[in-house]
Amino acid sequence: MKKSIEISPHVATLFGPRDENLRLLETGLNIEIGLRPESIELEGESRDVSRAEQLFADYDQLQRSGFNFQNGDLNSMLRVLVADPSSSLRALAEAGRQRSFGRRTVQPKSVNQRRYLEAIEKYDMVFGIGPAGTGKTYLAVAMAISALLSKQVNRIILARPAVEAGERLGFLPGTLQEKIDPYLRPLYDALYDMLDPEKVDRYLEKNVIEIAPIAFMRGRTLNDSFVILDEAQNTTSEQMKM
Repeated sequence: MKKSIEISPHVATLFGPRDENLRLLETGLNIEIGLRPESIELEGESRDVSRAEQLFADYDQLQRSGFNFQNGDLNSMLRVLVADPSSSLRALAEAGRQRSFGRRTVQPKSVNQRRYLEAIEKYDMVFGIGPAGTGKTYLAVAMAISALLSKQVNRIILARPAVEAGERLGFLPGTLQEKIDPYLRPLYDALYDMLDPEKVDRYLEKNVIEIAPIAFMRGRTLNDSFVILDEAQNTTSEQMKM
């Protein structure tokens, strides 16, 4: 099947640097895309061509409505789209627009990351399992900040086992907070990446955001709270039961 789409000034920005987004669509949708002075030529199976045509139409409408795409976010959306036939560019863009992540725009970079965010929105308890560096903690903190800023919750509780990464550092000097801070640093990193440092410090001072080792969580009352247990595989069975 062949299809010709008129090129508008809005659609042209979809191509990406050196047309990298078009190459991504060609590979992911198994179609051929040809650029003409006034049009885009699509060729492939009718189903794949229809998906590409809908994508171009969604992009044009979103641009006309004032939606601003960063190329990194757009490229991530396109990767999700080609991997998941049930998704659409408009749905992904609208979902990102509805979430407020402070000073950051967070877009899922894979189908599983999108499902992870949707599961956190839909269910009260979600287990995230995957290799290191796949965004489990970062995305969970992003969703917690979104819930806090939209007043869905009143507090964020970030808990983590105080377990070293294969090295015994011995006893650390300082107060209790200074002793446990090194173990909780990954959670601080995610917070400071998404919110202004002054706002993070203010939230921590007022206990709106609380970061603590799981050893201190027994008997806590956590009403209207977004609770994240990071590195749960390092907990003991007794800690998980409490």
